[in-house]
Amino acid sequence: MSELKEWREVAPRLVDVAAGRTPADMVVRNGRWVNVHSGEIIPATDIAISAGRFAYCGPDASHCIGEDTEIVEADGRYLVPGLCDAHMHVESGMLTVTEFARAVIPHGTTSMFIDPHEIANVLGLDGVRLMHDEAAGLPVNVFVQMPSCVPSAPGLEHAGAQLGPDEVREAMGWPNIIGLGEVMNFPGVAAGDATMMGEIAATMSAGKTVGGHYASPDLGPAFHAYAAGGPADDHEGTRMIDAIARVRQGMKAMLRLGSAWYDVAEQIRAVTEMGLDPRNFILCTDDCHSGTLVHDGHMNRVVRHAISQGLKPMTAIQMATINTAQHFGLERELGSITPGRRGDFLIVSNLAELAIDAVYARGRLLADAKGLHVEMPKFDYPQSARNTINMKRDLIADDFEIAAPKGMKKVKARVIGVIENQAPTRALERMLEVKDDVVQMDRDNDICQIALVERHRATGSVTNGFVSGFGYDKKCAVAATVAHDSHHMIVVGTNRKDMAAAANRLREVGGGVCVFHKGEELALVELPIAGLMSDEPAETVAEKADKMVEAMRKMGCRLNNAYMQHSLLALVVIPELRISDIGIIDVRKFEKVPLFV
Repeated sequence: MSELKEWREVAPRLVDVAAGRTPADMVVRNGRWVNVHSGEIIPATDIAISAGRFAYCGPDASHCIGEDTEIVEADGRYLVPGLCDAHMHVESGMLTVTEFARAVIPHGTTSMFIDPHEIANVLGLDGVRLMHDEAAGLPVNVFVQMPSCVPSAPGLEHAGAQLGPDEVREAMGWPNIIGLGEVMNFPGVAAGDATMMGEIAATMSAGKTVGGHYASPDLGPAFHAYAAGGPADDHEGTRMIDAIARVRQGMKAMLRLGSAWYDVAEQIRAVTEMGLDPRNFILCTDDCHSGTLVHDGHMNRVVRHAISQGLKPMTAIQMATINTAQHFGLERELGSITPGRRGDFLIVSNLAELAIDAVYARGRLLADAKGLHVEMPKFDYPQSARNTINMKRDLIADDFEIAAPKGMKKVKARVIGVIENQAPTRALERMLEVKDDVVQMDRDNDICQIALVERHRATGSVTNGFVSGFGYDKKCAVAATVAHDSHHMIVVGTNRKDMAAAANRLREVGGGVCVFHKGEELALVELPIAGLMSDEPAETVAEKADKMVEAMRKMGCRLNNAYMQHSLLALVVIPELRISDIGIIDVRKFEKVPLFV
């Protein structure tokens, strides 16, 4: 893969091409130029590319054509900048960076801003470096944000590693680090915590962007303190007022449409109804699993959705291109089809539907109707990244028994309530029966068990609790080593024997997701890299994930993308109720609470 040279190295050549003194490498003729700077669609436009960058954009590039210039006929189709995903976690796709890129290139994504805090919670700085180095060798732009919260909530969970200001300062010197990943410890920032402020200061001293994550509906003093602490964006809003509040404080409102997060429609009303300046709004995915990428798309899916919510196509495209580039200080590098920028563009036959006919990056055809036209480089993860399920022993059904307070025949228990298509949960309280001194599930009222199995230090710890919302009506268990953010193992089930069998199966295969029913394995997605990712192709992983989703449906689950909901049940930085290796966590108070009320 030829390395893209910096603008200063090729600027004289670009000038010569634009002037007609040197032939271009490629000329695209007769396109409708979607100019995200001026907001115009300019017909009958030619663009010339040299050294992987745009050299000329105008009405006639015939003076840029030489004997060896490749000619591409746009035939009146739209020329759209390559799409940017402003905030995302590759690990949520269950794929490596390489396989994720291979999956999204045909959907028009040419720039990604990834936060590898999932692998960081398992492997620490070494894991971040692995993904950083893998990203640097790809034919599209993959910038890395240094994870800021490992663990995400100190004192409320124990991750596989711990990062702080020293590690952030070191990473800021790596060539592909674009900024600090989402600062999830919002109470810490609001309280002036030294570690959080030190990480933010190290990032700002390096002249890079601080990512935000304020997952609270409270827009009072705590929110204002967080905004004063330095985060430049936030993707955790779910209401129109959330988007308005962030933009008014000088932050960029990042609106996400992932596999399970549907937060665009409500917040985009700040633009379509309130008339706020759309330059301060950015589209992103946050979390997309492989099935979504293979079957539905990536940023093209988000742009189409935003258009369906009333945005003009131009505005939606700006939110997925130039707005993102400007936010990260990369306006001179990407985000538009203009001279000097990287030659990343799409040929689109229908703008409102974003029907992509061809994808180019750095002036090279990457994908069209015939498929991928680029060979992706191979990147091997070492054995140290593959042996990460450190359980003390195989588990048995008794490990998942929840003892009742002495003498009680009924107990009032705290129950994690899943909210479909949203990351937050509800803090529920329900009366549960006691039998033989063991608290029982209430399957008739959709209350089953949840357990978090420690898997980093082989402590043998199993934290048990209750969850509602999955709708399982058969004896079953679903286990996963993807458990944001500390990534222990989460097991949700209606039968303790199946819960033990599912947990032991993941220990055996080195991590992943599995579904068990009456002792039988119905589905398995192996994720051997850090217990988070597979190095198999996206299509293979998606096929296995589809079987997993179908198995969950057969067990009675009707949630949209239930696996994504499952994976967030230990995320102790998003309200209201979660589970961690130390117990049940009330995220409204940021404290451990008893299981029984």
